Amino acid sequence: MVLCTLHMVALKQGATVPDFLTNLRKHNVEPIVKARVLRWMILPTTRSAGHLLGRNKRWDLLIGLGPDDTIPEDVAAGSIDAIWTVSFGVSSKVLSGYNDLNSKLSSSPVAPIPLPQTGRESSQNLEASSELISWISDLPEHTQRHPISMLNLLSFNPGKKPQYQAYGREFSQRVGSAFGGHVKIAARVAEGEGRAREEGWDEIAFVHYPTLSHFAGMSASKEYQDVNREYRLGALKDTFILCVVEVDDSGDDIASGPRGKL
Repeated sequence: MVLCTLHMVALKQGATVPDFLTNLRKHNVEPIVKARVLRWMILPTTRSAGHLLGRNKRWDLLIGLGPDDTIPEDVAAGSIDAIWTVSFGVSSKVLSGYNDLNSKLSSSPVAPIPLPQTGRESSQNLEASSELISWISDLPEHTQRHPISMLNLLSFNPGKKPQYQAYGREFSQRVGSAFGGHVKIAARVAEGEGRAREEGWDEIAFVHYPTLSHFAGMSASKEYQDVNREYRLGALKDTFILCVVEVDDSGDDIASGPRGKL
């Protein structure tokens, strides 16, 4: 197993994503994951909530680093207003194959599917809320057609991990895959940089969807909700989902051209 880190980064006023990534390259830091934060899909309720949600933080970037890389101190001091870090262990095969897998998933455009006509009151139980549907429908068309990734942090109720594993099988083999959901990274939270393990988080999952409408359509479907209620909800003590768009070294959305088009 290889120990890696994911950093949620809030930039200082005046700092930009392209400049931050340029400064990392100047220090020969090559992130495995580089993604621009779009929004919260599910908020944490107890685990790390004070740090993740306090002072109305606006998270800007998700940066994933391999075992030999860290964010240099001078880059952090000059650009970072807040940071939250989770360490996790993955196989060397997953690590070495991530870029090829991500390119394959992102390189073939997929048309959005129709958004649900109505939604639930909240998305906290991984349902499609009316607010989420409205938010997606108000986005520029280009953004609606763009692939996204969802960072899931998971904290299990005692003895319920096998139940969640059953959910994972159903997601990968049936209800999630039917809407283009593909797990790119699934890993245990490990001791290391950051306090995620001490704060009670157990696992992470980083999941690709072809478009936001695929995620919303899945969340609204009866097939998914049957599995969600049977396996997922009761297994989790706490969770969050953060929606991101992966970017290139210049800060442009992968397979999309300049961000100004969004």
